[in-house]
Amino acid sequence: MQFVDEAQIHVEAGRGGNGIISFRREKYIPFGGPNGGDGGDGGSVYFVADSNLNTLVDFRFTKRYKAQNGQSGMGNQKTGSAGQHLVIPVPIGTQVLDINTREVIGDLTENGQKLLVAQGGRHGLGNVHFKSSTNRTPHQHTLGEDGEARELLLEMKVLADVGLLGLPNAGKSSLISAVSAARPKVADYPFTTLYPNLGVVRVSVENSFVIADIPGLIEGAAEGAGLGVQFLKHLSRTGLLLHVVDIAPIDETDPVESVRIVEKELEKFSEELAGKVRWLVLNKTDLLLEEDADAVCKDIVERLNWQGEVHQVSAVERKGTEALMQKISWTLQANKAQALQEEN
Repeated sequence: MQFVDEAQIHVEAGRGGNGIISFRREKYIPFGGPNGGDGGDGGSVYFVADSNLNTLVDFRFTKRYKAQNGQSGMGNQKTGSAGQHLVIPVPIGTQVLDINTREVIGDLTENGQKLLVAQGGRHGLGNVHFKSSTNRTPHQHTLGEDGEARELLLEMKVLADVGLLGLPNAGKSSLISAVSAARPKVADYPFTTLYPNLGVVRVSVENSFVIADIPGLIEGAAEGAGLGVQFLKHLSRTGLLLHVVDIAPIDETDPVESVRIVEKELEKFSEELAGKVRWLVLNKTDLLLEEDADAVCKDIVERLNWQGEVHQVSAVERKGTEALMQKISWTLQANKAQALQEEN
C-alpha cells in the first residue's frame, strides 16, 4: 500500500431544511390557523480515528466530502428529517488544520476518537412560530442556513515513544529490526527506507514502547535535497530521539561531521524538535576490533563535546541493544511518572 501522510480536501456540511408556510384546511373549520413545520438540521461532518488505517492514501482520490441536507418542513407542523451526518475514518495520529486560517482544529490520537470539522446548517422555522394575537395568518417563515464549508489539510504523524534519526545507511532499519518485530528493508546502500516504519519493543510482559524509523536525512534536506524533511514531522510526538551514527562508514566520512549535518537539518526544520532529548547511539561496532571501537567512540564523544546519553551497539549482532532498550523503557516510565506527579 502507498504511504501517504498528507492530503488536502474540501468538506461541506449539509444545509438546514426550510421552514414552510402552511394553514390548516379542515372541513367545518374555514379559518384554520398556521401549521407550517420546521425544516430539519443539516448533517455535520466528523472525522473518527480508525486503528485499521495507516495512511491517508484514500484522500488522494476523493477530494470533496458533503453531508446530507436537512429536509424542508411539512404541513400539520411536521418537522423535516435531519440530514445524515458524514463520518469519515482517518488513521490514528491525524492532525486536522484549516488551510485558510491555519487553525489546528484537532488531533485524533486515540482509536474511536471523534472530531467535528464542519457544523451542519440550522433548520428554518415554519409559519406556526410567527402566529400572534395581531397576526393570525402569518406568511412569514425562515430558510435553513448553509452548512459550514472548509478547506482542510490532513497531516498524519505516527504515534511513537522513541524516534530514530541519522544519515542514510547509519543502521536505523537494522536497529529497529533487532529490537522489534518490524521488518523494514535492510541493504548496504542508502535510502532503503522510503517511509516511516513502526516497531513495538517488548521489554517485559508488562512493559513495551513504540519506536519509529524514518528515512535518512542528508545535507540540504531542508532545501529539498534527497528525501527532504517531509518525514521529520513524524518525530514531533516522540518523547526521545535516538541519533544513530555509523562509526566506521565505508566512504570514510567523519562520524562527527555526520552528526553535525543532522543537527543542522533538525534546527532548520523545527526548534522544538531540535530541543528534544537526544541520545547518541554509536552503531556498527562489530566492524572494528573491540579496543579500536572503544577508542573511536571515545574520540567521537569528545570531539562532539556530547553531554547526553551515549550507547555503543552493533545492531547486526544485537550487541548492546538489549541494554539500550532497557534503559529507554526505564526512562520513559520515569518521565510518565514525573508528568503524572506534576499534573497532580
